[in-house]
Amino acid sequence: MRRSCLRVNKPIRYVIAMWILAMAAISGCGGEAPLAPISPALQNQDNVQGSGKAGMPILKEPITLTFFTGKSPNNGEPFEETLVWKSYAKLTNVNVRFELVPFEVLADKRALALAGEPLPDAFYSARLTSEELAKYGEQGVLIPLDALIEQYAPNFKALLDKYPILRKGLTMPDGHIYSFPSFYDPDYLSMQIGTPLWVNKGWLERLGLAEPKTTEQFRAYLLAVKAADLNGNGIHDEVPYSGVGIGTLINQLKGAWGLGNRGLGHKLVDVDPATGQLRFTKSLPAYQELLQYIHGLKADGLLDKEIFSIKESALNAKGKNGLLGAAIVPNPATVMGRDEFVGLGALQGPHGDHLYTQMKVPLVHQGAFAITRANRYPEATVRWMDYFFGEEGATFFFMGEKGVTYTEKPDGTLEYVDSITHHSDGLTQDQALMPYVTWLGGSYPGFVRQSYFKGSESLPEALAAAEKAKPDAIKEVWGKFNFTEDEALFMSTIGADMESFVSDMELQFVNGNVPFTAWDRYTSTLETMGLDEYMRIYEQAYKRYVQQ
Repeated sequence: MRRSCLRVNKPIRYVIAMWILAMAAISGCGGEAPLAPISPALQNQDNVQGSGKAGMPILKEPITLTFFTGKSPNNGEPFEETLVWKSYAKLTNVNVRFELVPFEVLADKRALALAGEPLPDAFYSARLTSEELAKYGEQGVLIPLDALIEQYAPNFKALLDKYPILRKGLTMPDGHIYSFPSFYDPDYLSMQIGTPLWVNKGWLERLGLAEPKTTEQFRAYLLAVKAADLNGNGIHDEVPYSGVGIGTLINQLKGAWGLGNRGLGHKLVDVDPATGQLRFTKSLPAYQELLQYIHGLKADGLLDKEIFSIKESALNAKGKNGLLGAAIVPNPATVMGRDEFVGLGALQGPHGDHLYTQMKVPLVHQGAFAITRANRYPEATVRWMDYFFGEEGATFFFMGEKGVTYTEKPDGTLEYVDSITHHSDGLTQDQALMPYVTWLGGSYPGFVRQSYFKGSESLPEALAAAEKAKPDAIKEVWGKFNFTEDEALFMSTIGADMESFVSDMELQFVNGNVPFTAWDRYTSTLETMGLDEYMRIYEQAYKRYVQQ
């Protein structure tokens, strides 16, 4: 008990220290002037092809730009050697050096790059947060794109006009747009879901079990997997459930306890259906019950022993080797080469709740692409990016080149060539695509529609999972709230510590390091850390959000 008590109280000291530092920064550096932006290199305007608004190449003479670039484990490298970027460089006369940074260390490396010199010309697939966009936009590190979009980005401007949620989500408190996003077609449900909960249909049939419809049926299936030698190798090496951490499992299951009714963009706050008021879900009795359920799975040996440390590549390898009974991944067919899995819909919980909560905000990454003050060719860079928000450019980005990586059927639908979908060396579809495209792993800037996106979410099993989820899918998915400077200060210090504390305590409760008898101490610690202020700020931001 002594260990758990220390673990609970430690964040309070950290919060106080952070608050003192923040206040000192405000009082001591309030007069610091923002960095002056470097003026767009209008002297280079004569290099822009034609009017600068249409036609290829974009520039008469080749240029080279450097992009700070987030990289998924599913991406090959270097990017410059992939078919899409080699072809696009020839088409545009814009050569890009992609400086690759693994997603695992992206946040720290991005912070250093934003604050350092020399700056890259742009941040690509870099997951810039709204706080970073607002802060570094105001300082002049990132340049405003409003006027440039109006003049040089007809494809993206059309999307801003069509989808108000897009403009609302990208406009920072100072009224400017500083980024191009990752944006999913709101009608593309399987894409919004992204990572369903999959179970091994072949093993269900061998066990004589129906597809789980409730949390208890899911538990019963995992217990049956543990007890049997379903892969027939003579040893009990089957893993009932695996995933990268327990966060994805919580996101999938919380709807079975009536929580998370505004989507994944707001993991700690939703709306109380009884009162219509905002509520902090992570301190509710229903949330405690959810963690107790997952703790029970862990205690019974139904969760992968490596669940808290496993990486995507290792998880996919286990699936490829036929070891998994259930998992949360984009699609086992593409990342594991296994077609025997079926996606589940909303599971019903102990009190009759069955809400499908694994739904992303359509504006997935606000800061997928941003241009810095160091860029000497902002007009050309905006045109370079805008191409991928149109039908032609998006098809090229996601599908590659017609006749090389995909074909068009008589009905107009697109499909990858057989050497990608059925690789001769047994590679998965994602592995076979690595030499050609770089959208694998997500976070790319672009507009995703079903007509040209043929990733794992477009395959029949993913579409079938979305159909199961549809009746219970969240009706109102909130976009991200943009906070004022003062609100952002609280959220990035005390609020961030509260969120980290919640995540840490999830692990402690599930692992059994902290008993559930300490629940009241956990909730009272949240109150001490500043829960009332957290919710007050959230309510202010929510009011602005609904009024926009």
